[in-house]
Amino acid sequence: MGRGRLIELEAAVAVARRRSFRAAAAELGLSTTALSQAIADLEARLGVRLFNRTTRSVAPTPAGEQFVAEVAPALTAIREASDAVNQHRATPTGVLRLNTSAGAARRILQPIIFEYLDRYPEMSVDIVTEGKLIDIVREGFDAGFRLAEQVPADMISVPLGPSARLIVVGAPAYLAARAAPHTPADLAGHDCIRMRLPAGTVYRWEFEKDGEQLLIDPSGRLTLDEPNLIREAALAGYGLAYMSEWDVAEAVRDGRLVQLLAEWTPAFPGLSLYYPGGRHVPAGLRAFIDLIHERRRQGEG
Repeated sequence: MGRGRLIELEAAVAVARRRSFRAAAAELGLSTTALSQAIADLEARLGVRLFNRTTRSVAPTPAGEQFVAEVAPALTAIREASDAVNQHRATPTGVLRLNTSAGAARRILQPIIFEYLDRYPEMSVDIVTEGKLIDIVREGFDAGFRLAEQVPADMISVPLGPSARLIVVGAPAYLAARAAPHTPADLAGHDCIRMRLPAGTVYRWEFEKDGEQLLIDPSGRLTLDEPNLIREAALAGYGLAYMSEWDVAEAVRDGRLVQLLAEWTPAFPGLSLYYPGGRHVPAGLRAFIDLIHERRRQGEG
């Protein structure tokens, strides 16, 4: 099969999965115009419409659903065969697609992603950030990054190393006018900057000390859904924040924020890479996993 015909099949599967020509084009590294033309050529060749298009949505027709269901496994087999051959190369080549949260992406970009690109110049990395968990197999990703406790049970998990910790912080100006909390119950007298989760619910602050566990539904006038915004609000003195220690470490070190209730916020397992088991691991992903193991050994040494 010519490369042009293969692109048409890949385009059809990507559009069916992403329900968007723009998103599918980005996934395949094509322009939206080129992808639309590939779909049009495929439909003309088959003599049947595969997708219903409106200005707001794209959805497979019944014929499109049947076509994609039968073609997708064959494309997977082709990719796995190519990856198997790729194992014999001196260095891997291709695209590594990763799904993660924005916060996790910031943590892995400098120590891992940049080194991976430097080490394997024939590899490209495509990172998509979003707050909610998705099915990385169905959405066409090679792997994902999440906190260890969020990794789906049916996935293989590779810890990145250091533990994570959420801490309570406040600006000195805010604390100058209020007594610092000594227990989680004292938070009732404070403005707390609340965090809205991707699912739409407001995060309840979790505390633990000597086996005692508490969940606090914080009260406050400001609710945000992005860690950088929460940090900026805390720095500006608009309340106490409860967020990743990594996100506020510099501000705590230089005194712009004060850590509170430290004995109530123990560490927990940090970020992990995860990927599906029971299938061939592409050479590019295998090299990425090896790099993570290498960095962990360096950190433990």
